[in-house]
Amino acid sequence: MSLNVPTALLEKAEHGEVDDAEFIDTVRTSLPYAYRLVAELTDELHDSPEEFADNTVAPSEAERAELLRAMASDAIRGSLERHFDVVLAFQNCHRVAVFRPGGEQGEAYRRFTSVRAQLLNQVPGLRSC
Repeated sequence: MSLNVPTALLEKAEHGEVDDAEFIDTVRTSLPYAYRLVAELTDELHDSPEEFADNTVAPSEAERAELLRAMASDAIRGSLERHFDVVLAFQNCHRVAVFRPGGEQGEAYRRFTSVRAQLLNQVPGLRSC
């Protein structure tokens, strides 16, 4: 299960739309590492002239599982992007990058999401992730 959804929110979803604030709160409490990592990278990006900020430290298995759940779900990933006003990119089950809106049109994003970058990011300790 990706999210720990409160009963009241599940009932609300069964009867109609749920707003982003309620959903992102569920993401924050269900996937705290993934949420915190995106928040920290967003702060780093805003304090930097760089085109993106990324995580290069391999997390624990539990943290990695959170990242996989967050990045693999269009709804979760999209809510994080809207909430933090960033574009996310993901490599190799641990390396998350945040780009400024529109950054997905730039060369840095194309390099980060390229086949070459994916191959160069492979290390033996992360092959089973």
